[in-house]
Amino acid sequence: MACTCSSTAAIADRQALATRRGARSSSRHQQRRVAVRAGLVETLIKPVLQIGERLPLKEGIASFYDESSQLWESMWGDHMHHGYYPKGGAPKSNQQAQIDMIEETLKWAGVTGATKMVDVGCGIGGSSRHISRKFGCESRGITLSPFQAARANELAAAQGLGDKLQFQVADALQQPFGDGEFDLVWSMESGEHMPDKQQFVRELARVCAPGGRIIIVTWCHRVLAPGEAVLKPEEQSLLERICEAYYLPAWCSIADYERLFREQGLTDIKTADWSEEVAPFWGEVIKSAFTAEGISGLLKAGWTTIKGALVMPLMAEGFRMGLVKFVLITGRRPE
Repeated sequence: MACTCSSTAAIADRQALATRRGARSSSRHQQRRVAVRAGLVETLIKPVLQIGERLPLKEGIASFYDESSQLWESMWGDHMHHGYYPKGGAPKSNQQAQIDMIEETLKWAGVTGATKMVDVGCGIGGSSRHISRKFGCESRGITLSPFQAARANELAAAQGLGDKLQFQVADALQQPFGDGEFDLVWSMESGEHMPDKQQFVRELARVCAPGGRIIIVTWCHRVLAPGEAVLKPEEQSLLERICEAYYLPAWCSIADYERLFREQGLTDIKTADWSEEVAPFWGEVIKSAFTAEGISGLLKAGWTTIKGALVMPLMAEGFRMGLVKFVLITGRRPE
């Protein structure tokens, strides 16, 4: 009887091992297939991205958002960032998904109130208006885009928030604020534009009040595996195409951000990867871009915005490859 049980267990072990090997093989095959598809798309897009003048980084970022923000607002509304689409969740509009992204981020970070926040990379002020209405707080927003700053102030005034919210053109790496001025430091999808991530985190920590909370929501590349010094050549090549279109400097990983937070002496640090929660976003943006309204808007917006639209499939492929990650990191400045 014992011998029969042992034999049965051995057979089961072999079957389980074969299943695991099959799953790994299938996963590797899927990764290769996605990488090949991304390579083909990149090859087609690369010559197009090289057309036209390439502006210096800060000037290019400002120009990109000066050109594209009006189209984005007309197609998607106030919030210029990913939406939150949890797996198995009820269907919802893309606009509601963007509001949910703000709400879920605040909940995840444990923020239940704020007195004064800074919105770093504020877009047209969507996060500031939402959080100000939620908590009754003041907000100061900064962006490199004169169009965005003007539009954010216009919308705040129109919605009765002009006395609480102010937006201006300023560099996130040299913020025009005093030390410890804000109890909530908020950066929703602006970190990817920062050429010096260390200085970026240093400035966020400087303007944060003792006991205040810092939240960064941003795109990153995957965390390097043990023994890896750099990304694979095909991964780096894909990111370079995305950088060309969106005026992005070198990427980093969430592990890099966590290290920078610790270097600044921040506490209560935690991170999250919400790549799956935002996975439907790029498909929705691509669909909207290639409607009659979207194509008309792209042609009016100009070449910089058109290049951004052409690169959207690469962003989607990057997510599918596991290369592009949508991540969150939060920390608190010690009292």
